Amino acid sequence: MPDDNAKAFIVMGVSGCGKTEIGSRLAHRIGVEFLDGDTFHSPGNVSKMHRGIPLTDEDRWPWLQHLHREIVARLSRNESVVLGCSALKRSYRQVLKADHPNIWFIFLEIDRETVWKRLSGRTGHFFPKELMDSQFEALEEPENAIKIDARPDVETIVSHILREIEKLKEDGQRS
Repeated sequence: MPDDNAKAFIVMGVSGCGKTEIGSRLAHRIGVEFLDGDTFHSPGNVSKMHRGIPLTDEDRWPWLQHLHREIVARLSRNESVVLGCSALKRSYRQVLKADHPNIWFIFLEIDRETVWKRLSGRTGHFFPKELMDSQFEALEEPENAIKIDARPDVETIVSHILREIEKLKEDGQRS
């Protein structure tokens, strides 16, 4: 029987907001595995993004369903996990969560200027900065998520996330 204490935290937001760095640091701080959603993309999706072509919803559905299965498999083994995933649209979050009460979203809020600076300095990633606008256009801000300013340093952000998680646990709420 699954443990109600096992949680999946999906660190979400536009490319360049810090999902991977913040998510991996958060996972380390709480002692759980970090999954980078980008590593689950098909070679075709990676190729499209590398060429500067935004993914369509049809490109994303199999990827999102795979991520959901990965999360639920861990929760069914009583393992908490942190996933970094853009989850930009409400419909994407619905696939990821599928009404599972132990899946929580953490939205990293950030402005275009900061993202542009970060993406301009990033190397070795398949996502080009030219796709930034498509990310902001697709973004539907989540209603039931922990919302965090993604501009401060990583440790400040992670500490803020941990405080917000504790508040939610104390209040008995779930996102």
